[in-house]
Amino acid sequence: MDFNTTDEQTMLRDTVSRYLADTYSFDNRMKTVHGGAGWNPAVWKAFAEELGILGAPFSEAHGGLGGGAVENMIVMEEIGRALVIEPYLPTVVIAGGALKAAGGALADAVIPEIIAGNAIIAFAYAEPQGRYNLADLRTTAKKDGAGYVLNGHKSVVYSAPYATHLLVTVRSGGSQRDKDGVSLFLIPADTKGVTRRDYPTVDGSAASEVYFENVAVGAEHMIGGEGAALPLIEQIVDEGTAAICAEACGVTRVLHATTLDYAKQRKQFGKAIGDFQVIQHRLVDMFMEVEQSVSITLMATLKLDTPERAQAVSAAKAKVGKGAKFVGQNAVQIHGGIGISNELAVGHYFKRSTMIEGQFGSVDHHMGRYERIVIG
Repeated sequence: MDFNTTDEQTMLRDTVSRYLADTYSFDNRMKTVHGGAGWNPAVWKAFAEELGILGAPFSEAHGGLGGGAVENMIVMEEIGRALVIEPYLPTVVIAGGALKAAGGALADAVIPEIIAGNAIIAFAYAEPQGRYNLADLRTTAKKDGAGYVLNGHKSVVYSAPYATHLLVTVRSGGSQRDKDGVSLFLIPADTKGVTRRDYPTVDGSAASEVYFENVAVGAEHMIGGEGAALPLIEQIVDEGTAAICAEACGVTRVLHATTLDYAKQRKQFGKAIGDFQVIQHRLVDMFMEVEQSVSITLMATLKLDTPERAQAVSAAKAKVGKGAKFVGQNAVQIHGGIGISNELAVGHYFKRSTMIEGQFGSVDHHMGRYERIVIG
């Protein structure tokens, strides 16, 4: 597999890496986490205006850089390295991906706002009973004249506390788990009838339970055809899954590097613990897990536009999920008790790697999905 990037992609990685190294220190991140807002608007503004990375996967016609999934992969890996909590994934990768795929007037209106940093979009798709079934929906959209009325409840909606828009999956026809009858809406977050219960997540982000009570929206807010949005939703969730695999690669790279450095410094029985063969073997195993995760993530990213998309994404998520668990747990074990302290960064990287393991489908879910695709 060719791991080389183009000059433009290398420049993108270097630009993001330098900015985060200079401004997004662990201490600054923790100030944001404990600040109550759940994100740093100044960082988001810099992403838009100084770096221009919010336009990385969008066409030049919309004001973007003309990139795609590989550019998202590059940005997300750097986001993982720095534990960035700002909403690149739901806004640019998922909502931006949906708008790119659907096209039309809504895309022409909203994508430039995403690139400019003005539109912040939360993906409201999960429901308490749904697990990982994207078609298992109790949130409904009923036809009302020229528009629709939404009612229901969405769980663990990342970035919802400060989002300007919500990307919402709903059932507009059929029964609860039918593949037909699923629709997708992009609505302003302050629409009458939308309420939230906000809370912090264990990995330092902010999320909400979002409730819809007789929320009236116009038909112009629908993305894709009525009742026919499930293939689009599956596509953007696969794109999001590949993106968090890239984030996991960044997280585990730092976990391995931090643990290796600690093993060289921490002394036991008169010498560095890294001199003990059992620790050396463990560190090599961690390194191999990281490198294998990088390889399979790139493979999945390159196949997002092919018929093998779902198979490749599930293979990657299963492998990356296992790898993230192995690397995270071993990083904490080698560090000892301080590995789970709030003061040390490694504990926060471990929390994020643990959350990624279950986000958009657990290892078991993706192993089963892969088996169903390959074996039938």
